[in-house]
Amino acid sequence: MKLFHNYSLKQLNTFQIESIASYFVEIKSMDELLELMREEVFKNNRILILGGGSNILFTKNFDGLVIHPTIRGIEIINEDSTWVYLKIGAGEIWEKLVEYAVKYNWGGIENLAYIPGRVGAAPIQNIGAYGVEIKSVLQSLTAVNLKSGKQKVFTKDECGFGYRTSIFKTRFRDDYFITDITLKLERTPTLKLGYVALDDYLKANNILKPKIKDIFDAVVNIRKTKLPDPEKVGNAGSFFKNPLISKDEFVHLKKKFPQIRSYPQNDGSFKLAAAWLIESCGWKGKRQDDVGVHHTQSLVLVNHGEASGTQLLSLANNIQNTVKEKFGVLLEKEVNII
Repeated sequence: MKLFHNYSLKQLNTFQIESIASYFVEIKSMDELLELMREEVFKNNRILILGGGSNILFTKNFDGLVIHPTIRGIEIINEDSTWVYLKIGAGEIWEKLVEYAVKYNWGGIENLAYIPGRVGAAPIQNIGAYGVEIKSVLQSLTAVNLKSGKQKVFTKDECGFGYRTSIFKTRFRDDYFITDITLKLERTPTLKLGYVALDDYLKANNILKPKIKDIFDAVVNIRKTKLPDPEKVGNAGSFFKNPLISKDEFVHLKKKFPQIRSYPQNDGSFKLAAAWLIESCGWKGKRQDDVGVHHTQSLVLVNHGEASGTQLLSLANNIQNTVKEKFGVLLEKEVNII
């Protein structure tokens, strides 16, 4: 374990924003974490756990200690004729984990292909795509309390999952360091279809009886056509959540804007397509200096070169204001602002 001073985080966030951390350390094991927690640099500084940096926007330097988890390992801890239980280190790359599961025909996360980031961050955000969220396959996770040093196993129900959130993003924000997660995957995959873009892709490619690899390939190809590669254009994927509104609010908006895109929810509420709201306000493809809105997906804000975090945040705030003025709906940021 090596401690660095005044460490650049530009290569550790997908927006490619320059930010300097006062202190930086990479943690490869539980023992290293516990050793670090005994050090003065840990006790006397603000802590930020930074994995792949795919859901964060730095607007300033970080005056504190950045901990970068790289705990690896994928292990079958239990299995039967129906299920495979995988224990995965928090430092594993999420995309690689999905590829691994598809290789062995273990179903449940193929719809979550091509999502950047590390495994440990996935439950914090309750990542989701194409009709699937990680909460549907997560069995449990192990985390260390950063105040007491005690290890705790959280069941799925204890994680308090919601739409792109969990207790690790709200009630226990910055309190726990996730070391590993356990997923429950199907030996005979039940494919999650019914998402329009996914169905359209399968039909267009004449895939009438898709297998798990077909779903994986479809999701990867769809995401590649819709989303910019963060290695080429700085971005953090969807910047805003799709807003949820009541039925009465939806009826009112539908009368005023008949073309509004929405998705009815089981509880009677409606989820609005944030991308449609943003595009309807004229933001799609707009550029202001080195910041802008992507030309094919208006949920994605991009760094065209040497943008600052404050410039990107200003753009996001302007988008929120115009959507609020036109539709009376407040877009909630999905990206964490530092």
